[in-house]
Amino acid sequence: MLYFIVAVLGLAAGGFCVFIGIEAKRRRLSAIQDEQQVEAGRLEAGVTALRQRELQLGEELKRRKDHLEEQVTRAQAEIKRREEEVIHQLQERKKTIEQAKQGLAEAQASFDAKVVSYGELEVESVSLKRDLANMALNIRKAQLDREAQHERQSTIDGKVNDLGSRYLSDHVKWIGKAINANNFAACKQRLIDAIERCREIGFQTSTSDEETYVADLRAEFEREVRAALEREEQARIKAQIRDEQQREREVKRELDKLERERSIIAAALERALAETHDEHSFEIETLKARLAEAESKERAISQAQLTKAGFLYVISNIGSFGDCVFKVGMTRRMEPQERVRELGDASVPFPFDVHMMISCDDAPALENAIHRGLLKQQINKTNPRKEFFKTDIETIAQIVRNHHGCEVQYSADAEALQYRQSLTMSAEDQEFIEHVFEDAEDERGFESSDASFPVESAGGPGS
Repeated sequence: MLYFIVAVLGLAAGGFCVFIGIEAKRRRLSAIQDEQQVEAGRLEAGVTALRQRELQLGEELKRRKDHLEEQVTRAQAEIKRREEEVIHQLQERKKTIEQAKQGLAEAQASFDAKVVSYGELEVESVSLKRDLANMALNIRKAQLDREAQHERQSTIDGKVNDLGSRYLSDHVKWIGKAINANNFAACKQRLIDAIERCREIGFQTSTSDEETYVADLRAEFEREVRAALEREEQARIKAQIRDEQQREREVKRELDKLERERSIIAAALERALAETHDEHSFEIETLKARLAEAESKERAISQAQLTKAGFLYVISNIGSFGDCVFKVGMTRRMEPQERVRELGDASVPFPFDVHMMISCDDAPALENAIHRGLLKQQINKTNPRKEFFKTDIETIAQIVRNHHGCEVQYSADAEALQYRQSLTMSAEDQEFIEHVFEDAEDERGFESSDASFPVESAGGPGS
């Protein structure tokens, strides 16, 4: 048994020793294999590097080959260009030689042509003498024709000057008659246009003459302004006198009527009191009160009837309010145009244009009807007494036809002369007109604001 155990242990020890030997050998083989793999990797890296070097060398070789081919191509092109230049120079020199030959041939031919004989010179001399004689005749004829033309032109110039002078003189006279205090710019433009037309037909008007004509026109305008201011002042005074006289007559007439009525009533009451001997005094007092009431009503009715007759006017002011803006009002004046002039005096920059002027027995009723018909077109909706409406003249005319019962005449287009002239007037003309008005007003000794007429209420029945 012990022998068996020893044998087993010996076998185990021998097997272990064999295992250790085999394991050591395996490890040596594994190390050798690892070294071989490392060497193989190194060799593969070397092969890869060699291949990359081969590619680089190939690319370098191709680049150098392409560069050499490009240099060869450029060299061939340069050689061809130089060859063409040499050929071109040779051709140019050949052309120059040919031109020189041709010039020499032409010079030789010209020289040969200039060589003439004595007979040819004699014939040429006779021909030249004949040509000189004809030329002298033509020159003399041209001189005579020029003198005749000059004479005809002088006659024509004289007629043109006479016609232009008469035309310009007539125009100056006509413009001088047509000028007024409101159309200086238009008249000046007409004068300048007339001078330009004269210049177009050949009648020359010097600058000094033109300035003289304009100065005369300005002097005439100054006279017209002074005359217009004088007329306005006289009209204002006459209007004041007429209004005062009219009011005095109306007051006197009413006072006389009331006095007669009071006298009649007083006499009747005295007779009644005398006959009744203080009887029925209450009835008499009642009658007296009723008579006084009737008298008061009669006066009120008479006064109301007295104030209804008048003129209804429709006016506009494009320069102040724009297109399609109309003022509808009435006036009881005998001259309604005076009221229109008052409205266009100092309160607005331009005078009003009259589109419609209607005389009627009940002007307030017609005015009220138009105002009601244009209520939606009223510009100032917060104050109905401001009688300006944004509408057209035909609408107003239709309302008048419906209320008045007859056809009305009106002007659809506004003249707006001063406004249109102001749009085109030069600064020089504006300063001149202002200077003329200032001088004229200074001479009269009153300011522009003092020259206005007595103004009625802008929105009442008399407006």
